[in-house]
Amino acid sequence: MREEQPPLHARLTTAEAAKYLRIGFSTLAGMRVSGGGPQFIKLGGRVLYDTRDLDRWVESNKFNSTADYATAR
Repeated sequence: MREEQPPLHARLTTAEAAKYLRIGFSTLAGMRVSGGGPQFIKLGGRVLYDTRDLDRWVESNKFNSTADYATAR
């Protein structure tokens, strides 16, 4: 059985975004507080993530070696 994917462009809750990125809910929530995570949208008390922002964030975290990663930090 295939897992249902969100549309190409969607706004996801924190739980949905964490699942989309395959990281923990608390990891994503922590990055929102401390920085370094993907951009998010705040509407009143609600937090949403645009899938385009999630994809850009993933792309910005690609490295060819651990040395490249260390230099970027």
